[in-house]
Amino acid sequence: MQAREDDWTDYLAIRAAWLSFVGGRTQGEIAKQLGMSPAKVHRLIAHAQKAGFVKFQIEGRPLECLELEERIAGEFNLNSCTIAPDLGSGDMEGAIRAVAVSAAHVLSDVVSSNTVRRIGVGMGRTIKAAVEAMPKVNRPDLEIISISGSLTRTLAANPFDVVQRMQERTGGEGYYLPVPYFAESRDEKDMFLGQRSVQNLMDRARGSDVFIVGIGSVENEGHLIQRGMISKEEQADLMDSGAVSDLMGRFLTIDGKIAPVSLGDCAVGLHFNEVKGARLIALAGGESKVDAALAALRAGVITDLVADETLARALSDKIGLQLARSA
Repeated sequence: MQAREDDWTDYLAIRAAWLSFVGGRTQGEIAKQLGMSPAKVHRLIAHAQKAGFVKFQIEGRPLECLELEERIAGEFNLNSCTIAPDLGSGDMEGAIRAVAVSAAHVLSDVVSSNTVRRIGVGMGRTIKAAVEAMPKVNRPDLEIISISGSLTRTLAANPFDVVQRMQERTGGEGYYLPVPYFAESRDEKDMFLGQRSVQNLMDRARGSDVFIVGIGSVENEGHLIQRGMISKEEQADLMDSGAVSDLMGRFLTIDGKIAPVSLGDCAVGLHFNEVKGARLIALAGGESKVDAALAALRAGVITDLVADETLARALSDKIGLQLARSA
């Protein structure tokens, strides 16, 4: 019975969405046509948007974004750079939302390509939002594989792991790496890596046609801190070491070098040097990520970047200042 009720809700939501967004009808007019209250029409349209039945696409980007794309791509020798316009909210949530919409188009092109049979994916808030914004693509032959541990240190599921969400969007086959993002020690990491199933999955992940990763920071707003992936003591050690960026579980200083901190040795998953030379798409949003993004780009493994305008401006300003000082 519940399934039929859900189907009926979806049916009404889709019809209301068509009348609203395609037909240009007001909610009052839709309510009269469907024989319900305007409040219910409002809820149905909201349901249609949340369920992914409604997709918006804006072609093109403002000139300022195109100029930033050209500068950043040239500075870091990127194959592509996509900058999402500033939404004006001034907060991280707005930045992530902007990046997610632009990244969804990039990821849709990736999963639609017949030359892409296997995708290695990282995790994080921005990747999660981008995958959720993706339209559905029928790719039952696609393999989606975690390139880093899919669990927290308590062995709970990581809410920012996107394998299942991408699997739902594509109909492909998902593979989780059933170990923590960080082990408690190097010995524990070696124990995890000694498992045949983990070795097989990591070998499979190394053979991915495309890799999609986020760029994390070690600041308080970063998901490592927000989700309790690392302790406050470990965060302090990271900052003392000069680390500003988390790229695939390894920590980088502002010049793109590995930070001298032991936590990076406990990351369970592929090292970014193992995928150097492959297509690696990085997603990042928010002005506060400027040092993290700069460090990750300087590591020399990112081939494609999707960021928002606030981060791109901060990155461009930082590059300009450093070039001026060295002149």
